[in-house]
Amino acid sequence: MRRWAPRWGLIDQPAARKVHSTPTPLGGGVGIYCGFVIPIVAAYSAILLLPRDTLTSALPLGWEEHVAGALSRGPQLAAILGAGTLLAVMGLIDDVKGLPWQPRLAVQLGIAIALALAGVRATVFVEAEWVGMLATVIWIVVLVNAFNFLDNMDGLSAGIGLIAAVVFASIMLSFSGSPRWLVGGSLLVLAGSLAGFLVHNRPPAKIFMGDAGSTFLGLTLACLTLVGTFYDPQQAGRHVMLAPICVLAVPLFDLTTVVFIRLKEGRSPFHPDKNHFSHRLVELGLSRYHAVLTVHLVTLTTGLAALLIYEMSSLSRTALVAALVLCVLTVITVLETVGRRRNGDA
Repeated sequence: MRRWAPRWGLIDQPAARKVHSTPTPLGGGVGIYCGFVIPIVAAYSAILLLPRDTLTSALPLGWEEHVAGALSRGPQLAAILGAGTLLAVMGLIDDVKGLPWQPRLAVQLGIAIALALAGVRATVFVEAEWVGMLATVIWIVVLVNAFNFLDNMDGLSAGIGLIAAVVFASIMLSFSGSPRWLVGGSLLVLAGSLAGFLVHNRPPAKIFMGDAGSTFLGLTLACLTLVGTFYDPQQAGRHVMLAPICVLAVPLFDLTTVVFIRLKEGRSPFHPDKNHFSHRLVELGLSRYHAVLTVHLVTLTTGLAALLIYEMSSLSRTALVAALVLCVLTVITVLETVGRRRNGDA
């Protein structure tokens, strides 16, 4: 993509709201997309096409039930890959020509609703089906835009996605009853795809993921956290539903604060600027590299807190972990606010 992007007009030019100073190829999202979709499709095709005895002999003893489980998830997996493809294509068009936020948001809402209707949804332990569907639509749309917003510095969005994917995979594969091999394995494939991209996106970046990559990343993480059941009655209670929120606390924090700042200033929430978490850290005096590193470390901290939730046997102890995450974000908010005021006075 580094070679092909310039031929296709996929070049991100420097601008006032951007941090890079030289034209940089876009299209890294195409690499992330292919790095995830091709292995998943190849593995699933092997399950469908290989003779059952050949497949069984190649797998560890007792894995036949996991093959059956993967086959039963076929419709959900197809829906996720189809939705991800549509969103990546729209993001690629946006990278080349630029699209208004209204049609992009409308497509995201349509995709989220279609996925919920296709069975990619959470129950949130409520009998009313519409509650789970509403929560699912909000979760998908919020994460798609959160990772799109985060794609503002070299290695930032992909690094957060890599940390989140590894933490989620660790949770999925550590269940005492029956590990979620399909979802956990898919998350590791996503982590591998992002790690490969980061080789070329680390500062100074030689290629950007663009909207095609950031929206695909947000959608994929949102969907995999929905189809991967976090509740394990043998290991923890229903409070584990807080784990995804803890892991993705930083993207959610960045989205919330940026939208609040833009609305407070009387601008559209989708109007690009330099009010993101990473930009605010730079205003405090950090270099871009250290700002990105700080955001990654905060993400890792909240992710480790999510792992602790699985060691908690009660809701009250889980509340302490959630309070810890909230305190970390509050301290950052206080530091940012003081720094912005001092810079404004100066």
